[in-house]
Amino acid sequence: VYEPGWSFRLLTVLTLTTGTIFIMWLGEQITERGIGNGMSLIIFAGIVVGLPSAVITTVDQLRSGQIGLFRLIALVGLMMAVVAAVVFIERGHRRVVVQYAKRVVGRKMTGGTSTHIPLKVNTGGVIPVIFASSILAFPATIAGVLPAGGWGQTLTDQLTYGMPLYYLLYVSGIIFFAYFYTAIIFNPDDVAENMRKYGGFVPGIRPGKRTAEYIDTILTRITLAGAIYLAMVAVLPDLLIVGIRVAPIPFIGEQLDAVLPQFITQGMNVTFYFGGTSLLIIVGVSMDTVQQVESQLIMRHYDGFMKKTRIRGRRG
Repeated sequence: VYEPGWSFRLLTVLTLTTGTIFIMWLGEQITERGIGNGMSLIIFAGIVVGLPSAVITTVDQLRSGQIGLFRLIALVGLMMAVVAAVVFIERGHRRVVVQYAKRVVGRKMTGGTSTHIPLKVNTGGVIPVIFASSILAFPATIAGVLPAGGWGQTLTDQLTYGMPLYYLLYVSGIIFFAYFYTAIIFNPDDVAENMRKYGGFVPGIRPGKRTAEYIDTILTRITLAGAIYLAMVAVLPDLLIVGIRVAPIPFIGEQLDAVLPQFITQGMNVTFYFGGTSLLIIVGVSMDTVQQVESQLIMRHYDGFMKKTRIRGRRG
């Protein structure tokens, strides 16, 4: 639109607002009447629907000689390895053993059982990646308003894909928001207090403050591993597409650019479809949906529709 008037702007705002409300309503309907989280399934469908065209584009590049057969095989193997690693880590958790003391309630003896608290390796999910990418996009938005050729343009150039400063801030932001979001959604003090109220304790750890410190220490360690994993998955597509341009690094940039292989400094010029937030959303939504389907099968005493899997109902 070369000369947008107020009518076009109002129509655009009205269209976007109406579409957003409709999508939110549709997501709520899927959640109430279907299986899984409605909004997550809509996002999942939007990502998956683009995979066939991506496969066709890759096949066309192979036929035209833009991608060699060996590079394609290596790329497919890397995709499978990344998917397997994401599934493994997303299901990974650290179990904190909790025992409950025996208590007499009325004429019954309760307690005396042992259970565990599962602490996920990636507690924050995909939220840290989204927050970090949003923060990095903010300077470019501000620079677009400033006059061209100034410090804003220089900052924008340094924060583009492939620049060392971009990778440094991106990884640092993911690690920071992984700890920040984990601290918001999981409070060790509340967990320790609830355990103490119901007579639970961690073997060898005094109930109360010591238990909270013990849980917080474990959570801090596994969150670091989860944050590094998130950073690797998020940065991998950019590294494969554009690489890392080490030449602008002061003092040693030119030497590194001359020594490092070309696929590191300039990328492989291929599109990596199984990386970043898309892969995390696909795996997370798929796992949650499968777990809910399994719960429904067990609750309604239905046999699983997949043989030789653990998705199988209880036999009456």
